Amino acid sequence: MQKITPFLWFDGKAEEAMNLYTSVFKNSKIISIKRWAEGSPFPKDQVMQGVFELDGLRFHAFDAGPQFKFTEAISLFVSCETQEEIDHFWNKLTADGGQESMCGWLKDKFGLSWQITPPILGELLGDKDKAKAGRVMDAMMKMKKIIIADLKKAAEQK
Repeated sequence: MQKITPFLWFDGKAEEAMNLYTSVFKNSKIISIKRWAEGSPFPKDQVMQGVFELDGLRFHAFDAGPQFKFTEAISLFVSCETQEEIDHFWNKLTADGGQESMCGWLKDKFGLSWQITPPILGELLGDKDKAKAGRVMDAMMKMKKIIIADLKKAAEQK
């Protein structure tokens, strides 16, 4: 059992979010849903709390109004080995109202921030050759979605 579980507060969109997220990530599923009852401060049958897994990582979703919003101070980091993986997650999570940001960051249509990043980015940024790492940093700072080929090209420039 997972000792620490992310708990996400939504404003009437928890079920839609759980459905989107479990459709985007392999090996994912909705585990349980509890709905608000009649007489609650929220619409009857709206999700109160849901539990779902994304690629084996468990999350809780809570639907309790607009009091709290997501900010970039918390993001979900998705490690992608290939450009195809980056493109898949980027396209799915920015669809239908999501927003691209810079350097591999985006917000989905619910306002949750994600980092869609390949491990090679960290490797190149940590290169012993500071000029090479600097060129990679400069290239990344100009990107919204990370393009692996462009990072490698920047690293190889002289």
